[in-house]
Amino acid sequence: MSAAEYTDQPGAGDQPAALWDDGTAAPEHAVVAHDEAVAAAEAAGNSAVQNLSPAFPDRAAWGTASKLRAWQVEALTKYFETEPRDFLTAATPGAGKTTFALRLATELLARGTVDRIVVVAPTEHLKRQWADSADRVGIRIDPMFKNGDGMFGRHYQGVAITYAQVGMNPEVHQKITAGGKTLVILDEVHHGGDALTWGDGIREAFSKATRRLSLSGTPFRSDTAPIPFVQYAPDEQGIRTSISDYNYGYGRALKDGVVRPVLFMAYAGQMRWKTRMGDEMSASLGEQVTKDITAQAWRTALSPEGEWMPAVLSAADKRLTEVRRGVPDAGGLVIATDTTTARAYARILQQITGERPTVVLSDEAAGSSRISAFAEDTSRWMVAVRMVSEGVDVPRLCVGVYATSASTPLFFAQVIGRFVRARRRGETASVFLPSVPGLMALAASLELERDHALDRPKDADDGMYNPEDAMVAEANKEDRASESLLEVQPFEALDSQASFDRVLYDGGEFGSGGEVGSLEELDFIGIPGLLEPDQVRDLLRARQATQAKRAKGRTPKDGMPKAAVPAPEDRPMYQTIKEQRSELHRLVSIWSRHANEPHGAIHAELRRISGGPAVAQASIEQIQKRIDVLRSRIGGRR
Repeated sequence: MSAAEYTDQPGAGDQPAALWDDGTAAPEHAVVAHDEAVAAAEAAGNSAVQNLSPAFPDRAAWGTASKLRAWQVEALTKYFETEPRDFLTAATPGAGKTTFALRLATELLARGTVDRIVVVAPTEHLKRQWADSADRVGIRIDPMFKNGDGMFGRHYQGVAITYAQVGMNPEVHQKITAGGKTLVILDEVHHGGDALTWGDGIREAFSKATRRLSLSGTPFRSDTAPIPFVQYAPDEQGIRTSISDYNYGYGRALKDGVVRPVLFMAYAGQMRWKTRMGDEMSASLGEQVTKDITAQAWRTALSPEGEWMPAVLSAADKRLTEVRRGVPDAGGLVIATDTTTARAYARILQQITGERPTVVLSDEAAGSSRISAFAEDTSRWMVAVRMVSEGVDVPRLCVGVYATSASTPLFFAQVIGRFVRARRRGETASVFLPSVPGLMALAASLELERDHALDRPKDADDGMYNPEDAMVAEANKEDRASESLLEVQPFEALDSQASFDRVLYDGGEFGSGGEVGSLEELDFIGIPGLLEPDQVRDLLRARQATQAKRAKGRTPKDGMPKAAVPAPEDRPMYQTIKEQRSELHRLVSIWSRHANEPHGAIHAELRRISGGPAVAQASIEQIQKRIDVLRSRIGGRR
């Protein structure tokens, strides 16, 4: 039997056939898996990818996989080599952390190392999800336990609780933990640092636990709050960073076929809004402007009253239709900022699809039941506010729309984690998002593995510390001042036009922009939903080449003037470029009113005619060419 065939049956191996290194009894199948995993790891240089094939159940929910994946066998092997009291497993979202944790729990229960289980999760929904998964492997967990109950019923083997419950009354959970040999599973353990009382409460409640297993798909935080029961050690720069006992990153999981590759569909466009002072402002998504302007343009794009969101939701639904050709039950998820916009997005989707989407607005029982129902049916769309961003298991989610202003690396990774869970080889995830610099950087670094740092370098500018994070307000006084300015000067969204910008995949960028509904956009929306990662990359390159040929052979509608570019004046270049951009945007607005065309479509057409990148990256000569084209057109209309 190979290590990948190490069966996941609860209670298996009650008759010991060998001993672990510390002299305790070990199940025969565990010893076989241990020997084979060690041999395979040595042969492959500690890489399960080459010799251990991952299992691919058709619809494997958490804790129900009939076979363990190679990384899970490796992690179990490493755990039982020393059986430490604390063990941190950092595995990318969608890899199967719960299956690993429940396999470990059944082993420890069968051997008598522990006799009760306490699962700590971030949300009420995840409590029930853990209980359901545990029940499938023969472990009875009470997710309805309340602090006032004092003790769980004897017919249960443990409880599932939230970090908030522990923080409110750690003494109750300390009593439960000390009352028996307890395995505490800390799911998404980085939440242990969300509040000072939570961290203190967790330490108080579980300091006497027999074993503690910490799990995280994103073992880092946006602040320097320490995570309970996690070890830290200085790196080469003296920065104290977290140490994972076993790590399984997205890059390795992608090679194993455990997770899906992600296509990021970025959309730009022209935004206009009005401040409280009555000033009208405009900017294009993706431009290199101040943080305040970027934030306001982003918020304008997300307004359901404009044209940007309906255009992007329509494009995402077209993509979902294409994916469902190969994955019939594929579903989509829109992550909204608040309940008001979530309801508005749902109405837009209903108009587009003719089908009422599932709307999840809270972490209460009704919201949890809606998520569970959506996970089991074949409907197209779910719209949610943040709560579906972490840990929630809906394996059929293949298309997402990132329609929130939250931009920390932690939150972004959690959201993308909802779409990467693979059920079979070839499934591809697609996430639609605004073309703003911060999100583009996070999308480009999806495979980057981060550790949690307790210290921050004085010159750090890595995006880990976001002004939205209240706990690092002192470290971000300047950014917080800008954010408070937005609160003092709320704006009115006047107009938002969407245009297709580019596709990000595997660290590369593909596409040269195009208006919504153009061939340039459809080239990428129409990519099949069932492809191997290498096939995705090859097809993207082919589509890119096709677009280049198409652009080269296209004759501009009105021709392009050949007037020479005026010599630059003797002054700083940035001043000249700033004036050119302002003039270009002014002419685009004029032509938009004349031709009844959206701003984004005009910008995309100008890029095709005159060449060059988006306005933010264009040179003086490239911007001048676009200005000349528009002046010629406007002159002809007059």
